[in-house]
Amino acid sequence: MDTYKTIIEDNVTQFTEKHSRFIGYVSHTKTDDEAVAFIDKIRSLHSDARHNVYAYVLNEDNRMRYSDDGEPHGTAGKPILDIINGFELKDITVVVTRYFGGILLGTGGLVRAYSKAAKDTLDAAQKYLMVPGTTYSVVLDYSKLSVFEKLLERFEAGDIITTFEENVRVEFSISNTKCNDFLAELKETFASSLEAQPIGSNFAKQKI
Repeated sequence: MDTYKTIIEDNVTQFTEKHSRFIGYVSHTKTDDEAVAFIDKIRSLHSDARHNVYAYVLNEDNRMRYSDDGEPHGTAGKPILDIINGFELKDITVVVTRYFGGILLGTGGLVRAYSKAAKDTLDAAQKYLMVPGTTYSVVLDYSKLSVFEKLLERFEAGDIITTFEENVRVEFSISNTKCNDFLAELKETFASSLEAQPIGSNFAKQKI
C-alpha cells in the first residue's frame, strides 16, 4: 500500500463572480458509487441551479472522472480535476454549483471561476496523510473505555468501530510507524490487562 493524501471531513465555500454564485463542495469518497452518491446529493440540494459540475479522483487504480454539466467543454470539470491533482489528493469528490447571474463569463472566466471554487474549498479543508496501518481489535470493560479512547486519540487511530455488548469491543487502525509505541503504551497504561489483536491491514490517517 502506498501513502497518499486526502480530505476526510466535508467542506463547503462560496463566492460571487459577476452576479454568478459559485458554491464548492468536497467530500471523502473511496469508490465510484460513493462519488456518484455525493454528486447526486448536491444535485438534489441545488436542483434549481444552472450547473452542478464535478470531478473526482480515487486512490484505487488512480481513477479520475469529471463533467462540465452543460458548461462549454473544458471550462469547468477539467479545471476542477486539475486543482485536485495539483493538491495531490485522492479519494475525494469536488462538486461546484453555479447559479447563473445573467452575465456571461467567457471561457477564460469560467476556467478561473471553477478553479477558484475548487481551490478555495480544498484550501479550507483539513488534509490527511493516509499511511499503511494495522487494524486491531481490543475487548475491554466499560470502566476502561474512557482512558482507552484517549489513548486512541493520542495515536490518531482511525476507522474506529465500537460494539457495546457484555464488554466493549473496539476495532481501529494505527499507522505502522506508531504500532510499537502504541502497543507499549497500551501495556503500560493498563498493566498488561488489555491485548490488541491484529486482524488485518488498512490505511491509517495522520493530520498534515
